[in-house]
Amino acid sequence: MGFARTLRHAGVPATPDRVQAMVVALGHLDVASPADTYWAGRLTLCGDPADLDRYDAAFAAYFGGAGAPAPRPRPAAVRLRAVPLDDRDGGGADPGDGSTRTTLASRQEVLRHRDVSTLSAAERDEVRRLLALLAPQVGRRRTRRYGPASRGAVDLERTVRRMLHQGGEPSRLARRARRRKPRRLVLLADVSGSMEPYADALLRFAHAAVRVTPFNVEVFTLGTRLTRVTRELRRRDPDAALEAAGAAIPDWSGGTRLGDALKAFLDQWGQRGAARGAVVVLCSDGWERGDPTLLGEQVARLARLAHTVIWVNPHRGKPGYEPVTGGMVAALPHIDHLVAGHNLAALEQLVRVIGQS
Repeated sequence: MGFARTLRHAGVPATPDRVQAMVVALGHLDVASPADTYWAGRLTLCGDPADLDRYDAAFAAYFGGAGAPAPRPRPAAVRLRAVPLDDRDGGGADPGDGSTRTTLASRQEVLRHRDVSTLSAAERDEVRRLLALLAPQVGRRRTRRYGPASRGAVDLERTVRRMLHQGGEPSRLARRARRRKPRRLVLLADVSGSMEPYADALLRFAHAAVRVTPFNVEVFTLGTRLTRVTRELRRRDPDAALEAAGAAIPDWSGGTRLGDALKAFLDQWGQRGAARGAVVVLCSDGWERGDPTLLGEQVARLARLAHTVIWVNPHRGKPGYEPVTGGMVAALPHIDHLVAGHNLAALEQLVRVIGQS
């Protein structure tokens, strides 16, 4: 059941009837065999050729980095063999031995630290599959409402009501505490020309966040104007979600007016409550064609509304980087965390920073 949930998070529609079919199939096989588990799930949970790569990546991630196991020999003239993800030329090691697992794990470790702007098409596809497995979640906050609790102040109403049910005899005190609910997560992604090499990865990160809590995450793009793409990113399939978001963004790879776009967000959405008490993640390299003073004023205004302001700068993780651009100099005093966003490892670190906020 946990593997099926992982598949759904990765974009594979593992519906309850398909999960039931996998359980029935495993009833006739050896559930302790990686090969039997792999092929029982692949033949029952995948309903489209596009699901196969996501299934392989989810299987490797969920079962400790193991690649696609080889199927058992069958009495046929041709024997099937599963090719691991890293076997590009078809001449790799036997998928059943330990070297395949080590090679796949080491390849994924190298890709985790590669700048996404330098990846090849095949490497970019693999990083996209790994991005789909991320699950950004924010911390919880106390609300004004109270609920039953094991410790806290005495709940007089529930205590008296319990006594009336017991004939007026006091038994034990009912207690209450403030309820807790997840904070809202707001992602503001710069899609200007200078951020084009990283915009795809950052929007896929946003899609992963929307997938986890669809109605507690808001996503906007910043360029020469503000665009809300939350509805487009609620689609299950990452590629379809990114295609819909790209069609909705009129200023993709255009200019940069961060101050004006951020002011539009605060005037239209933030002041109404979208940013109030929320964890706000602003993804940009800080290049500002407008007045940096306006950007600094709006970031300060955002900091007064939000619980935490996180700035993701793809150049932050590169050697010798210093925040000397006008936009970064103006915004830096008002942000809580400045993190990198140039590779998968940096985005995994961003997941941890969001979870601790």
